[in-house]
Amino acid sequence: MPRILSIDYGQKRTGIAVTDEMQIIASGLTTIPSATAIAFLKDYFSKEKVEAVLIGEPKQMNGLPSESASMIKGFVTHFTNHFPEMKVIRVDERFTSKMAFQSMIDSGMKKKQRQNKALIDEISATIMLQDYLTQKRY
Repeated sequence: MPRILSIDYGQKRTGIAVTDEMQIIASGLTTIPSATAIAFLKDYFSKEKVEAVLIGEPKQMNGLPSESASMIKGFVTHFTNHFPEMKVIRVDERFTSKMAFQSMIDSGMKKKQRQNKALIDEISATIMLQDYLTQKRY
């Protein structure tokens, strides 16, 4: 079965997570500079079969798009131009960074490790993907 990939796109960094081949478990893959996202994905898609890509949709508490929404919308357009056959699923990414940070605390990471913003982005992408997998099952 093909994988599902999750992208937490940001101005500087992009966190990426992927499912196992059975689409049961989401795992952090990497964090990359956002400027290299398309090149990274071209390489990844050439090696792995991916059926869909989740891309975070930043919203405010009231459900309206956040200030970074237009930047991410630009990335989505760029992505679909490069990968027109790939299914894109937009998912609410509210609170994923806070949840990622809390999971770092809960797992006993030292303060120095928790300051690693790249790791937070990767964990955020993983949380988005695992939430999607959970909703898909029910």
